[in-house]
Amino acid sequence: MEEKYIDLHIHTRFSDGTLSPEEVVEYAVKNNLTAISITDHDSLRGVGSALALSRKYQLEVVPGVELTAEVDNKEIHILGYYLDWQDKELQDKLGMLQKVRMDRAKKMVEKLRELGVVISFPEVEKMAGEGAMGRLHLARVILQAGYVNSVDEVFRRYIGDEGPAYVKKYRFTPEGAMKLIVGVGGIPVLAHPSLLGNDELIPSLIKDGLRGIEVYCTNHDLESSHRYEELAYRYDLIPTGGSDCHGLAKREILIGKVKVPYSCLEKLKEAR
Repeated sequence: MEEKYIDLHIHTRFSDGTLSPEEVVEYAVKNNLTAISITDHDSLRGVGSALALSRKYQLEVVPGVELTAEVDNKEIHILGYYLDWQDKELQDKLGMLQKVRMDRAKKMVEKLRELGVVISFPEVEKMAGEGAMGRLHLARVILQAGYVNSVDEVFRRYIGDEGPAYVKKYRFTPEGAMKLIVGVGGIPVLAHPSLLGNDELIPSLIKDGLRGIEVYCTNHDLESSHRYEELAYRYDLIPTGGSDCHGLAKREILIGKVKVPYSCLEKLKEAR
């Protein structure tokens, strides 16, 4: 029997990706995926249209979101799967987070101006469109203005966590992020754990409510995937994975590039 593959970490234009939800579905079908999840930052606006089109192709779409938390000055990304994406209270909380994102971007535009990088907030708004505004939108505006040669250079020189134009944003505690996800029926999963650089945080995240961990992702080589597969087994975490696709905002469209077995989705379904 032919192996079935999935991609459970995809961003659309409703956060910092460049693809519409419909385009994501089309790419997933083109790459012979069986299931995907739309996991926009602080937004669920792409879920409904992806679900609507998916029925045409019999593609499974898992409602998802990506939230940012912080512990010991480390940024942690928590994915939430199978949450009630139409919950009014959840929608209101995410709307508040999106406003906070805009306020943060305005402050970063001012800091950039002081550094001689002159861009305007309306340019960032235009780049973000309907998306939840983030640093990647600023980076793309700066790149278009000719101040740098790549998005990576923008983060390295200006807006990375240690950069001179960086502004800290509101972040949940891990417990707070996972409580929000669980409160609407979702399953919290740790995104790209290798970027944490500290696997010793995982037991405390489990105490806070963590149920799964990304084993397969673009940030992991084979050795890393094996390590997190072992950690998932050791801590009884659900192994998941995805491409973390942002469309063309990050050089290439990554949908389906990471081979995530369908068995991961089966384990998520069992945990509901």
